[in-house]
Amino acid sequence: MLWTVLLALLVLLLLQTQLSLCLRELRTGGSSSPAYSSSSSSSSSSYNATQQRLPGAIIIGVRKGGTRALLEMLNLHPDVEVAKAEVHYFNMEEHYHRGLAWYRAQMPFTLPGQLTVEKTPGYFAAPQVPERVWDMNPAVRLLLIVRDPAERLVSDYTQVLHNRLTRHKPYQTLEELLLNKGHIDTGYKALQRSLYYQHLAHWLEVFPREQIHVVDGDALIRDPFPELRKAERFLDLPPRISPNNFYYNTTKGFYCLLSAGHDKCLDESKGRPHAPLSSQAFKKLCRYFRKPNELFFEMVGRSFSWC
Repeated sequence: MLWTVLLALLVLLLLQTQLSLCLRELRTGGSSSPAYSSSSSSSSSSYNATQQRLPGAIIIGVRKGGTRALLEMLNLHPDVEVAKAEVHYFNMEEHYHRGLAWYRAQMPFTLPGQLTVEKTPGYFAAPQVPERVWDMNPAVRLLLIVRDPAERLVSDYTQVLHNRLTRHKPYQTLEELLLNKGHIDTGYKALQRSLYYQHLAHWLEVFPREQIHVVDGDALIRDPFPELRKAERFLDLPPRISPNNFYYNTTKGFYCLLSAGHDKCLDESKGRPHAPLSSQAFKKLCRYFRKPNELFFEMVGRSFSWC
């Protein structure tokens, strides 16, 4: 009787191992992929065990720059698993003090060789975050998606306005917040979030430039595939995402995702019409951002077609 039980247990273990290997083969398309996992998450009990791992890559920002679109597009890759919600671990004290065990528990289950990605756009502008991320994993790869800072500001305000209207709260117009006696109010928080060079400087004090990949958010919306191919190379992922994974939705006015016969579009908050701002105020905004944009271009070694 004892031998029968032991034999049954051995057969179950073998079947579990085979099933895990088969699932991994299916996800990777039968090809080998790099052993890509965070050095801070090495607690695997066996090669074929799925578990929650600390991220090997983080989308750090910018807010209203296209972070959700980038995350969903990267998730098309069979070697990538993403945290579904923004974790806000490194920029919220109540979360950070819960420790790395809590942070790991917010991550998806992955197989060895898969890359865990999380995104919290609030990380980019929080000065305490770079050192905290470095302490978690000095080798983590960082993705920063940026867009025209003037357009980003208007989009930022539009989201806040929508939230206030939904909750029946009072609000100020964008022009009232942006201008003070006809001049740009430099204390406006949405304006400060668009000063990319200031925030990037904090990250470059901690991380080498080659560890931060800058994604053109405007280009990602116009034509996603070239930007995704660059991101794949940066993350050392085999090329698995193709132009066939995207189709233009004429009703929504932006690209949607297609994978294994299923399509997915971003939620209705994406592509929401911007709040009104006079052309005169927008021109003042563009003039204000001219010098900060040039400083950012110098830091990243490339330029963008912004206003």
